[in-house]
Amino acid sequence: MQHREFSVITSLRSAGVPAANSSASAPVSVPATGPHPPSAHPHYDRLIEAVRHLPPLRMAVVHPCSDVSLLAATEAASLGLIEPVLIGPAGKVSEAAAAAGVDLARFTLFDVPHSHAAAEMAVAMALKGSVDAVMKGSLHTDELMGAVVRREGGLRTARRISHCFVMDVPGHPQPLIISDAAINIVPTLEDKVDIVQNAIDLAHALRLPEVRVALLSSMETVNPKVPSTMDAAALCKMADRGQITGAVLDGPLAMDNAIDPEAARIKGIVSPVAGKANVLIVPDLDAGNMLAKSLSFLAQAYAAGVVLGAKVPIVLTSRADSRTARLASCALASMLAEARRAGRIKAVG
Repeated sequence: MQHREFSVITSLRSAGVPAANSSASAPVSVPATGPHPPSAHPHYDRLIEAVRHLPPLRMAVVHPCSDVSLLAATEAASLGLIEPVLIGPAGKVSEAAAAAGVDLARFTLFDVPHSHAAAEMAVAMALKGSVDAVMKGSLHTDELMGAVVRREGGLRTARRISHCFVMDVPGHPQPLIISDAAINIVPTLEDKVDIVQNAIDLAHALRLPEVRVALLSSMETVNPKVPSTMDAAALCKMADRGQITGAVLDGPLAMDNAIDPEAARIKGIVSPVAGKANVLIVPDLDAGNMLAKSLSFLAQAYAAGVVLGAKVPIVLTSRADSRTARLASCALASMLAEARRAGRIKAVG
């Protein structure tokens, strides 16, 4: 199987080339043969390996008061992906550490009374530049995001905040970016402009060689009675006029003809996106959530997630996330931070 769309995430190190001769943008072919069976999630394996040459990302871990959330942070630290700054009630964090077998002496821990205080401290540290990213621990997403989106003292920017999943679907030749399945419930056309641009920025942070955005609907024709088709048509025209940049857009497209070349051929859709989209923009949160979970639970896909449009990347982990997906989420945040430093994506303020 070829994985050309994510070839840049195949690090030279994993191919056995010394780090001094590596280039982050050079495609590298890694054979799937050898003494070990090929991974079911090669895109994530490459993503995690690719960021290990970067400096560890200073990441505030908010309320890591369960063994699962604490292990997610400490294992990412052991691989050199992040430098965790733990924020939570010291007693509860210590109990979680004992349950997980984690030695807290290796990490910085800020003792705060409860989860709300942990979220507020993490946001304040991000604003001051003390940390470069934020990771959700065992608090509710609304608690963390409430502090993030606060108009005074939050992490808002000129962009609408949105969420992206990067899905590693077994057997699919490229990763799929899906937005927005976690934050924007019924986004307006104006919201979708930022949702699309945020997803494009993530694709560039991942160094996808070509970003192809499918604006999903239940059909591939524009129908005034179906609002998602009208939004898709408007977004495509906005991209034509330079209001959305960095990718080729097409829509409306149904899911089948967005990702399957044969389905696009049968329906007679001639498009640079149809059949080979790597960014999927869903009409609303319900559609995105059902799509991502269907891929996860029916196709055994892994879903790494990150929040974009804030002043720093925000990792939203779930108790149901696999170990690899948690590490990949940290890797996404690291690649976003590196892309901003390198100027490959525009920093938003």
